[in-house]
Amino acid sequence: MSTRVSLFVTCLVDQFFPRIGLAMADVLERVGYQCEFRQDQTCCGQPAFNSGFTSEAREVARHFLRTFEDADYIIVPSGSCSAMIRHHFADLFEKDPAAQKAASELGRRVYEFTEFLTLVAQVEDVGARYEEVVTFHDSCHGLRELGIKSEPRRLLENVRGLELREMERVEECCGFGGIFSVKLSELSSDMLDGKIQSIVATGARTVAGLDASCLMHIEGGLRRRGLPIRTLHLAEVLART
Repeated sequence: MSTRVSLFVTCLVDQFFPRIGLAMADVLERVGYQCEFRQDQTCCGQPAFNSGFTSEAREVARHFLRTFEDADYIIVPSGSCSAMIRHHFADLFEKDPAAQKAASELGRRVYEFTEFLTLVAQVEDVGARYEEVVTFHDSCHGLRELGIKSEPRRLLENVRGLELREMERVEECCGFGGIFSVKLSELSSDMLDGKIQSIVATGARTVAGLDASCLMHIEGGLRRRGLPIRTLHLAEVLART
């Protein structure tokens, strides 16, 4: 089994939350993997795809395929971007059998971060320590498209000093949904209110998740309410020792 992995850090992490990408690399290196960051990487094409700009999304996807075509593993700190590559690249290339085949083959080498740790590396204890009460938010794409549920929890349960408290409405959407939160802002805010109520009820001081987009949305709501609860990507929790 190869120990070389390529990091696809996503647009949001690259531009706004680089600490998440660095934390992911720290954890992967700690458990024995050699990380590389390909400078030509850009986007998975999901924003354009979700907005109906399929031609533009297709060009971005072609660039992704060229950039990572020879990668052994592609590790992504996002359920939504992982789902886009693994499931929806096929939709983009339905009239291009050669590209669709390439996308399918590459998709089998794409893993969301916690999937890779638990399923490929077969590691659940990365030697992390975080002495805090934590609640976990299931992001929609990771939960519903990739079936990620137990993986992050098994990793959290092995963090020394951490107490995991599940929220009541754990599987409900936080209301972000990319452009959904812009086009339907009032509905998005109502959904966020429900999610924050569930978070507060746990008494947790940290909300962990797998997608920077969800965490950004939740953090904004927490700050506007003046609540002393922080948001951390799971990679950031696991990087602590």
